[in-house]
Amino acid sequence: MKAIIFDLDGTLFQSEKVGLPAFLETFRVLKEEGLYREEMPTEDKIRSVFGMTHDELWQTLLPDATKEIREKADRMMLGFELELIGRHRGEFYPGVKETLHALKERGYALFIASNGVGPYVRGELESGDLTSLFTGIYSAGEYKTKSKVDLVSLLKEQHQVTDGMMVGDRSSDVEAGKQNGLVTVGCRYSGFPQFGSRDELAGADHLISSFAQMLDLA
Repeated sequence: MKAIIFDLDGTLFQSEKVGLPAFLETFRVLKEEGLYREEMPTEDKIRSVFGMTHDELWQTLLPDATKEIREKADRMMLGFELELIGRHRGEFYPGVKETLHALKERGYALFIASNGVGPYVRGELESGDLTSLFTGIYSAGEYKTKSKVDLVSLLKEQHQVTDGMMVGDRSSDVEAGKQNGLVTVGCRYSGFPQFGSRDELAGADHLISSFAQMLDLA
């Protein structure tokens, strides 16, 4: 199968437009309820966890919290994110919709492999009317995988993917592609917040500065 597997946040979707306000509101409520007594995390600290699994991100942001508090924070954050998506606060990067349609027309099977949770991932895609373009939508939250490597391996096995590309903005995406025998594409879009540094994406086979450049690689 000729396939292209995409990460979602920071690759297709401008996650900071939804993620940042949702995280900040979650911490505001936690402080208000007396469940968090530290300084509010900075925006850079919050950006640093984008792309992690939810277990990893809460271990990073709430290292001393109980399991119950982390689970409550996770539920709150998801609720705030879905509310913002419903209010059309999120945006896809320039050229994403047109490029995905063009890749589909060229015969590629398109997939999502995200460390997010199912309702969030599907909510983002539905907000852009993009769901129908994807042969499969895989999220760590639904499949309970521990890493992006495992998630992509499962996707490949279930859809008999033997060749293709893994596209993403973090080292976990590059690692998932490399360990699953895929060509890797790192995303660092000009004029937008960068989630993956050049060093983090140094192992990628290709580095693109705009999503439309995918058409040159396909």
